[in-house]
Amino acid sequence: MSFTWDTVPVDERRATIGRFNDRVDAAEEAAAPTKAWVRMAVKRAGAPRPPVRLRRLTHDIVLRYPEALGDLFVEFPDDVIHIQPYDMFFGYQSPEAEGPVDPIRGLTEAATWVDEWGTGWEHAVGGSGASPITAPIAEWSDLEGYLRDRMPDPAAVGRFDAMLPRLARIGASHYVVGTTHCTLWERYNQLRGMSAALEDMAENPPEAGRLLDAIVEYQVELIRRWGALGGVDAVMLADDFGTQRSLIMSPASWRRTFAARYRRICDTAHEHDLDIVFHSCGNVASIIGELIDVGVDVLDPLQSEAMDLAWVAREFGGEVAFAGGLPEQTLPHLTPAGVRDEVHRMIDLMGGPFDNAYILAPSNSLLPDVPLANLEALFEVCRER
Repeated sequence: MSFTWDTVPVDERRATIGRFNDRVDAAEEAAAPTKAWVRMAVKRAGAPRPPVRLRRLTHDIVLRYPEALGDLFVEFPDDVIHIQPYDMFFGYQSPEAEGPVDPIRGLTEAATWVDEWGTGWEHAVGGSGASPITAPIAEWSDLEGYLRDRMPDPAAVGRFDAMLPRLARIGASHYVVGTTHCTLWERYNQLRGMSAALEDMAENPPEAGRLLDAIVEYQVELIRRWGALGGVDAVMLADDFGTQRSLIMSPASWRRTFAARYRRICDTAHEHDLDIVFHSCGNVASIIGELIDVGVDVLDPLQSEAMDLAWVAREFGGEVAFAGGLPEQTLPHLTPAGVRDEVHRMIDLMGGPFDNAYILAPSNSLLPDVPLANLEALFEVCRER
């Protein structure tokens, strides 16, 4: 069943989400410090239990359960805190920008917009997130002008301002992950369009390397700025390379195109004492070893519907920390007892044998069709051990 909120006045939606976030933020800030032992878990140095990150939400689930879900987060605050200064689908919008896009309206009703990179997006009523619909570098003849005139500035004044107060309140007590959004491949295919991007990976034109290198330089500078803030423990790189069955391109193409570029990004993060959380949906089993080699510290989100997690644990447990694995695609259809069983299974598989180097989290955003009883079971069982 889909739940839509486009008939509710946007100011009411905004107020409901704002109250929820303020309440959950306050509960996290008041919770006992967990930074030290979460860092131990990430470094595979032992932890009293697997850290928890359940605040992986769509606006729709907050609007469906604003009070009840808030109650759960107040009772069971997250150990791992992700912060972002702006929404990934919109990019940074400076206060001086004309006609800023409203993320609440954009992600809760039918809407289209153009982000700071020049990519056009669309959100459908009842959908999760948004999909790119137009690309600013559809032809290589557009590349020179784009790099000269349209490439966003990672040092833009005010880029981090929206989350600085939050970081100041929680950076000393909790493990904080800042996000770089659509890091390399995702940004590339949004700039070129997916079909053209896949052709580029096969044909390997020199323009592709030039664009990828420009994106790397942007991300490197952004990570340096995250590292200079203080209180941030990790950055999340987000690039979806997997389908439900396999990698979206050949492993050889991935190695040729991305390995060295990710190594540079990871090295920059480590130079600033930042861990790397690497997010890729789908089946990325064929490049997990390469991801570890380039410097990934935490592998996320471990989609059990797409990968054999027993194989992943057997092959790579102890070499990298894990995150995710709680199946958001099947969570709505389980019983509360089934939810508990699934969490216990994941802890025993991904956490227990590896000194709890496993962050309990859904493998993607929790959706509004999850029954409240299942959410209650999820929050409770994640803190049982």
